[in-house]
Amino acid sequence: MSGRVDGKAAVVMGGGQTPGETIGNGRATALLLAREGARVIVVDRELERAEETVATIRAEGGTGEACAADVREETQVRAAIGACVERFGGVDILHNNVGASLALGDAPATDLDVATWDRIFEVNLRGMWLACKWAIPAMRERGGGSIVNISSMAARSAYPLVGYKTTKVAVIGLTEYVAAQHARDGIRANAILPGLMNTPMAIEPRVAAGTPRAQVIAQRDANVPLGRKMGTGWDVAYAALFLHSDEARFISGVSLPVDGAGGVAGRG
Repeated sequence: MSGRVDGKAAVVMGGGQTPGETIGNGRATALLLAREGARVIVVDRELERAEETVATIRAEGGTGEACAADVREETQVRAAIGACVERFGGVDILHNNVGASLALGDAPATDLDVATWDRIFEVNLRGMWLACKWAIPAMRERGGGSIVNISSMAARSAYPLVGYKTTKVAVIGLTEYVAAQHARDGIRANAILPGLMNTPMAIEPRVAAGTPRAQVIAQRDANVPLGRKMGTGWDVAYAALFLHSDEARFISGVSLPVDGAGGVAGRG
């Protein structure tokens, strides 16, 4: 491989994944960054899931360490960033991949309860802010860095579940804030907006709710103009690799759709 992030120290929040038949955005990104020369701290709420990603990284000859952290807990997020500083000497890349909708109990605005609303905001938005809060000082010490926050095309489409829609709009605002306020620190921040993706987080809750897997996939594929097929975690990972690499050194504050020209993020 070309080593597009060779020698960089990276933290991938949400680098494990929901069990399923395909690869998730976070795991694919962690693997690809490692293949391209980054040393990667893989963070997940479930340590075993992070360790599975790291095992693949190491099997391919890369460098990775697993770390458990619940993004809702500031002390755990701080420790995950600190692990990268301690193990690899600093932080060059922060990749914020944690987020969910159905798995957190999301619902239409008139049906959602307050506790679920708060939980969705803790996971999807506050967790990203906490990771940025503790990574930015470490990046400043290195003279700069790259942050990529995973939003969603739900931010720009008629997504029917209020928690996910609202938090993914807010992720774009957080990204634009960081990009503007920390540009002079050499820190870039960008967002990726996945559309309809064939990932465990997108597919497995719908299957668990009773819709046959083939039907879930067919319905989602039918809404993707480009190739008439959903994207995969690798499509998000390659977009992230570009944004984290020096090839994107003059790009900050953008929201990049990765959606197969679909412009939609599903129907909940």
